Amino acid sequence: MNTGDKPPRDDVEQRSLFAQWPEPQPPARDDPLAPLPPFDRGTTLDGLALPYRNFLLLSDHTTHTIDCFLSDLRLLARYLGHDTPVGTIQRKQLVDWLLFLKWGSDAKPAPKTVARRVTFLKNFFGWLAQEGVLDDNLAESIVLARPQPPLPELLFEAELARLVAAAASDARCHLLIMLTLEGGLKKEEILALTLDRVDLSDPAAPTVAVRLPGPTRHKRSRLVAFSSAFTPVFQRYLRLYQPQERVFECTDRNLTYILGRAVKRANIEKRVTLQLLRDCFAVRQLRAGVSLDDLREKLGLADETWAEVQVKYRKLAFPV
Repeated sequence: MNTGDKPPRDDVEQRSLFAQWPEPQPPARDDPLAPLPPFDRGTTLDGLALPYRNFLLLSDHTTHTIDCFLSDLRLLARYLGHDTPVGTIQRKQLVDWLLFLKWGSDAKPAPKTVARRVTFLKNFFGWLAQEGVLDDNLAESIVLARPQPPLPELLFEAELARLVAAAASDARCHLLIMLTLEGGLKKEEILALTLDRVDLSDPAAPTVAVRLPGPTRHKRSRLVAFSSAFTPVFQRYLRLYQPQERVFECTDRNLTYILGRAVKRANIEKRVTLQLLRDCFAVRQLRAGVSLDDLREKLGLADETWAEVQVKYRKLAFPV
């Protein structure tokens, strides 16, 4: 990731953070959190940029989400005025901003982008209410309808069994499918997985520690338990491929090719991706009686993502 400028010292009074970030470079995630001057209703949107960034770094948010939310704050400041005191902002101005972005600008954002900006507003003004800067969350009741994406076409259990059988001849593919279908890991987590996170000390109860990089890793970490069948698959993979640091020392495109060959051998006509296998994992969990809260923990999803994803999984697991 690009390295941004160092945060200002605490003896600098509300310097504009936006002036320090030449677009489109995002702030550096690995910089230490800067001591912050006090902020209140009179603090400008520019003056809140650094405190908000620190809040996001210490919260359960991915690097991508943090970059997007800070970009949204820049857009809001540009629309309302960089020197606008946050205590003077009214709910109608927030709605007008969203409508302007959706209909009044030359660039027409995708529905997903508009929905994310609503989430940003709820997050930003919710943080200000939590800090006591504002009496309540101005954006709490804002809703802009977003068309729901079509539900994915899941694999039937018989198709999943064929896929697993087809992958058994390739230790790499077999391990990949186990991590997604039995552990619920997503592609980014699989690519970041290092050898030291796989614990086979008890072969009958192997575990994988999923930890994302960055300051929020302690909040986004989870321990995934596997069946005893995982142990021989992983040991065979180590013997054949001898990875040195990461479990899969390849690109995400390579993972797509590996899975695609198994899908072809299994004679499955549906479009099968690693995300689809993760969806199958989630649906299996719900049908087995796992609660929504427990499923969220198993998937390692942040609040913003889970609010929408849980609707999809409920519909897939228990169709009307």
